[in-house]
Amino acid sequence: MKEVFMKKVSSGELRICVLGLGHVGLPLSALLSEKYRVIGYDINKKRVEDLRAGKSTSPDVTRRDLAKKNLYFTNKEEEIGNCDAYFICVPTPLKEDKEPDLSFVIEATKTVSKFLEKGNLVVLESTTFPGTTEEIVKPLLEESSGLTAGNDFWLAYSPERIDPGNKEYPLREIPKIVGGINRESAEITKAVLSRVFRKIVLVRDTKTAEATKLFENIFRGVNIALVNEMALIFERMGIDTWEVIRAASTKPFAFMPHYPGPGVGGHCIPLDPYYLSYKAKRFEYVPKFIELSGEINEFMKIHTVNLVRKSLKSLGLNEIKGSKVLVLGLSYKKGVKDTRESPSRKVIEELSREGAIIRVYDPIVEEITTERGTFYSEQSLEDAVHWAQCIVLMTDHEEFKSILKMDLRNKAIVDCRNLFGEEIPRGCVYFCIGKPHPHPP
Repeated sequence: MKEVFMKKVSSGELRICVLGLGHVGLPLSALLSEKYRVIGYDINKKRVEDLRAGKSTSPDVTRRDLAKKNLYFTNKEEEIGNCDAYFICVPTPLKEDKEPDLSFVIEATKTVSKFLEKGNLVVLESTTFPGTTEEIVKPLLEESSGLTAGNDFWLAYSPERIDPGNKEYPLREIPKIVGGINRESAEITKAVLSRVFRKIVLVRDTKTAEATKLFENIFRGVNIALVNEMALIFERMGIDTWEVIRAASTKPFAFMPHYPGPGVGGHCIPLDPYYLSYKAKRFEYVPKFIELSGEINEFMKIHTVNLVRKSLKSLGLNEIKGSKVLVLGLSYKKGVKDTRESPSRKVIEELSREGAIIRVYDPIVEEITTERGTFYSEQSLEDAVHWAQCIVLMTDHEEFKSILKMDLRNKAIVDCRNLFGEEIPRGCVYFCIGKPHPHPP
């Protein structure tokens, strides 16, 4: 069984199905198709149609990638049978009560179980709490198929570590973590992935691999929360947080710079603390430090709204209601179209709830849906800036630097990303997270 599988790996005849064609599954599908035959499966018919038409949903996947002869997209379940390996890359969101929602993982696993055969490999990539692969995925696969994991088929966890839009670290260059339910499962997974990834890092088991992914993102979330809290303190003290960070970064050891902002976004950092917290409490431990970091990062969205209020008062406008507010940037980070958990959504909702007249602009995102409705990006940045009384810079897209050349008289700017650095806009009221608040013009 193993020998047959390995021959397919070495010959490139291995047939792989990737379930979920979002920000994780699509880049993985494109990469795997360089060495194997890949079927990309997604229940979203429109997404599949777009991909077939050459419309990429990822900044890391080009039209040329989508046209590879070894890559086929489908939303038809019956077309994913007869595969040798299945990679599950579906979302793992939170429920309204902040508890993990594994419904997509469960449904994808059930789908795989319908086609699972002896000698197959199943790899979970979705970010989740330690124990998911062994306690949820494994029983579902075994019960439905009648096969035994580790003996009849191989099962592993290999977390995604994609940084969308990061050209310095393309997917193949990011070391791939692999943990199997047994040694053979890990080795088989390593053999498959080593043909497309530069480096494979084997860990003891699936729980260790799952914990590694959470730890990486929680590490970032906690440090971002720390610098956000420092920014809140330093603002009140009249200290420039950004200058403090620059100075601290000159230390050649024991310091890693993180930067303040309007909160954290994307699929991982805002959600992962809750996934670990959920599991930790089942081991009779409340991760207070981790949960507090989430609260601080969440508060930064409200702090942004408070800065809008202060900036408008500096213009002689005593309330947000009726004020013209332009939100620049809908994605959670520059250079990507991803609006998942974007701080912009909450800020727009709060400002709208207080009666502000909202317009939005993003050079690469067409719209964002909030509890207050859907907001569509303006066509012209210059026209939008001319209209606004207050401009809120939520995302540091390079294009936004051009507003320095525009007429900013009688306007307020709330800069959440220190977009301009030392080149502070002139002729306007300027507030920046982490910097001393200025006097009115």
